[in-house]
Amino acid sequence: MVIKIRAFDNADIEALTKIYNWYVLKTTITFDLEPYTVEQRQVRWMCHYAAAGRHRLIVAELDGQVIGYASSSQLRIKPAYDPSVEVSIYLSHRFQRLGIGSLLYEKLFEQLRTEDVHRVYAGITVPNEASLAFHQKFDFVEVGRFHEVGRKFGQYWDVVWLERKMP
Repeated sequence: MVIKIRAFDNADIEALTKIYNWYVLKTTITFDLEPYTVEQRQVRWMCHYAAAGRHRLIVAELDGQVIGYASSSQLRIKPAYDPSVEVSIYLSHRFQRLGIGSLLYEKLFEQLRTEDVHRVYAGITVPNEASLAFHQKFDFVEVGRFHEVGRKFGQYWDVVWLERKMP
């Protein structure tokens, strides 16, 4: 199995939307409640990523099929927050725990090292021991918990916030 990690292409939007929508419908990993159309993802989400800069979107591809992605996004809208980014990673549920997420984060952090990024943040809906352990592997440390911050599937969920200093 040869995984190719590359920058996103506009042609990836359908696959990326399908991957994300699976998590919307089946998990609390995202607090979105309704699936997105391809058009919505293009207009509201994909348009703020670039091949250079702090806000990146990279994809994992296997045999020409997009099977996952990682991104770094704006943490907050006020300019003083600009050197901080929030990261996300989503893999097709059929390709989890095969090391693909690690390949994505390694490449994303390699790219961010060349940018003016000081801190990287990730919010993890808990319980999710696998995601917490995955992020700890990349030197993330817990910096806080928002209690019952989101409601999905009829119950409230906590989100643990993790932080990573960029070298």
